[in-house]
Amino acid sequence: MDLVHEKTSFSPVISEGFDRSNGIYHRDTGEMIAQGELGLPIFLGVMQFATQAVIERRRDLEPEDIIIQNDPYLGGTHLMDVKMVMPFFYRGKLWCYLSNTGHWPDTGGMVPGGFNSTATEIQQEGLRLPPVKLMRRGELVQDIVDIILNNIRVPEERIGDIRAQIGALKTGERRLTVLLDRYGPETVEEGIVELKARSERQMRACIESVPDGVYRFTSYIDSDGVVNEPLAIALEMTVKGSDIVFDFSRSSPPCRGPMNCVWATTQSAVYVAMKHIFPEVPINAGCFAPLHIPVPERTFLYAQYPRPVAGCAAEVAQRIMEAVFGAMGQAIPERMFASPAGTSGNLALGGWDPERGGGYIMYFFSGGGYGGWWQTDGLTNGCSSVGISKTQPMEILEQHYPILVEEYALREGSAGAGRHRGGFGISYRVRMLRGEGKASFLMDHGRTGPPGLLEGEAGATNEISVSQGDRVTTPEHLSKGEGYLLHPGDWIQVRTPGGGGYGLPADRDPKLVIRDRRRGYVRNLQELPIKPDEGSAS
Repeated sequence: MDLVHEKTSFSPVISEGFDRSNGIYHRDTGEMIAQGELGLPIFLGVMQFATQAVIERRRDLEPEDIIIQNDPYLGGTHLMDVKMVMPFFYRGKLWCYLSNTGHWPDTGGMVPGGFNSTATEIQQEGLRLPPVKLMRRGELVQDIVDIILNNIRVPEERIGDIRAQIGALKTGERRLTVLLDRYGPETVEEGIVELKARSERQMRACIESVPDGVYRFTSYIDSDGVVNEPLAIALEMTVKGSDIVFDFSRSSPPCRGPMNCVWATTQSAVYVAMKHIFPEVPINAGCFAPLHIPVPERTFLYAQYPRPVAGCAAEVAQRIMEAVFGAMGQAIPERMFASPAGTSGNLALGGWDPERGGGYIMYFFSGGGYGGWWQTDGLTNGCSSVGISKTQPMEILEQHYPILVEEYALREGSAGAGRHRGGFGISYRVRMLRGEGKASFLMDHGRTGPPGLLEGEAGATNEISVSQGDRVTTPEHLSKGEGYLLHPGDWIQVRTPGGGGYGLPADRDPKLVIRDRRRGYVRNLQELPIKPDEGSAS
């Protein structure tokens, strides 16, 4: 399903960036049975909740029906993540649900790409679809397709993405039928029950290795894009036996701008964080059982209609994960890592290309440094911690859009110093070649860098510069901005964060200090001191 979705999608963000996911869900509960390993981790819990919303609201599903929805408040993320759910019938009986998600580069709204940093209500962010039938008994419901395509930019590209998602579900239907024909439904169901039980046992065993206690950590969002003040994600994590309670009730209240986080995404962020910490645990509903998250009502982590939510999946989710990493770093620092870059670097550019005679929407995300850990330095230019999505190739972007990527380089000096330093972020510059484009970006970690662990230093902050004519500016909100009208020759420069450092910088191996200096990795030499009795060789 993942491969069909990838290979047939029209949008580079799906076909090249892998911003999509496919899974199998229980016919009664909607719980996750399996998710493709090539899909985005943040959709681990989200698609489960989206499938449950369909089960609750659609009692009229028949064979070959497909539901489409993107409502963030019904088990979603932001509007651009469009979900499809198909009931799978085997020998005339409902056996499970097949679901997928694809990030559409645009769903309408005030700005191309949907990352409107100044939205104050969901209607400003784009088209919101409740669970409606896209296909009825195998036939496309043209009225629904027309409504969608008449409310978004570049509709000819979106119909390709729609058909790719349908094709992935149909592939799942065929392959699952073959599996059940071969082994029989009873045997497969027994396997599903056992896999769920084993996953829960493994997660519980991992949690039991963490000392009982209460651990607290607070991470911060730069701002909500409207009010220029930080938002706090305050976590109190209680470990008792083989269970953990994640209490976010002391976090900031709902915000005016688009950094509110819907409940499905808040829960999924915790699940993904725990998967990072204990990667050996297989993913299905079983591994979620020991993780308890009280509803953080009256906080921005429990967004309700009509709060805007464009930044919840790509940005707020990573700050939630950072809070979990920080709390767990107090409990088991010898097995943990410093914080990663923690931003997807969402950059959207849309306009009219006079050479091609058509409109375009470019959605681009970038990598950053991972944190140093107990064994070695952090990964350089790693993907966002909520996804395994990769940066789209520069050559593909230049073929599709009227831009030139003038720089795409390792960002020297961005790593947090430590016994094991963080990985480096990147620096890139995109220049407009022709026509006119409207740019917006929704990022984070522009106010503070990713924190270190065990006295390691924080990584560098996110930095954005925009050149319009002979004027170069930085956003008022540091990591968020919109309404930048670009003409030929104008450019945007982004420098992504490095990862936090692990351990005291003074304890770093002198040979590694010399190596980093020789390669030009560090600029502030005092961050990586060499012990006076060692490392004199060049």
